[in-house]
Amino acid sequence: MGPLRRGLILALLPGAALAEVCDKERPLWDGPSHASMLDEALNLFLSPAGVILLVLSMAALRFRNQWIGLATVLLWTVFVTMVTMTDPTGVRLQAMTEGCIASPTLFIVAVAAICVGIVLYTKPRTSGADGSES
Repeated sequence: MGPLRRGLILALLPGAALAEVCDKERPLWDGPSHASMLDEALNLFLSPAGVILLVLSMAALRFRNQWIGLATVLLWTVFVTMVTMTDPTGVRLQAMTEGCIASPTLFIVAVAAICVGIVLYTKPRTSGADGSES
């Protein structure tokens, strides 16, 4: 491929538009490196909503209260839904294409594990046939 044709192809790519997306989505992103799923998971867990939900999760486990656990699991579900499904403008997809945002798969798996742990740990205790708690 000649330099003229290569230059035309590169000129047609939307470089500046994608850079604006990353400036808005992740202002401290350093261009050349792509975000990993671990970076994305940490970013979502350390967001204000993520920190609040982690504290609620710890409270549900500490007090072993199934109602706090239920509320926490529902709020985690809302948060994951907001992260994954609400992007009418397509900005998140453009930022993922540029590389400043990674796939939230690791975050979703970690949240699912947290929710399963909350449900199993806060379930009501039942007594066995001999009258002892299990």
